[in-house]
Amino acid sequence: MAEVAILMGSDSDLAVMKNAAEILDEFKVEYEVAILSAHRLPAETVEFALRAEERGLKVIIAGAGGAAHLAGVIASNTTLPVIGVPIMTPPLGGVDALYSTVQMPKGIPVATVAINGAANASILAMRILALGNPELSQKIKDYRQKIADEVRKKGVRLTDLGIEGYMLQKKGGNKK
Repeated sequence: MAEVAILMGSDSDLAVMKNAAEILDEFKVEYEVAILSAHRLPAETVEFALRAEERGLKVIIAGAGGAAHLAGVIASNTTLPVIGVPIMTPPLGGVDALYSTVQMPKGIPVATVAINGAANASILAMRILALGNPELSQKIKDYRQKIADEVRKKGVRLTDLGIEGYMLQKKGGNKK
């Protein structure tokens, strides 16, 4: 049974929201994916939110661009944690979506990640789930250690190769 829902306002958001799915896949956290719209499918969107908890969902990730009301509409119709992902769209570069997602009224919170930050949304969702799941908590700790080790290795490579050598290697040139 899915514990996380990944929602998007349009299929054009899928290129960003797939990053949330990839992280959840890596951690073997079950999720479902749906396209809903606060403006074009208001009744279906509210129905989804109203039934989410009884269906076993524990966290909802909602990504949308432009007016970006999806996360807010979901949050106003459930008490489950909702994480908003503002999607970058022209002409305002996602700032409009960021403001729409983050500026929620008192009592209807939406945790909001960076513009196009779907990967971090899934990590935040897993941190919420890990509160009652020691195995998932350990997987998150291991993941953080892995990414820290990767940064350390890059630092050593930079020291060994110098700036120019490192940049050349990054571009696929001289492999040391």
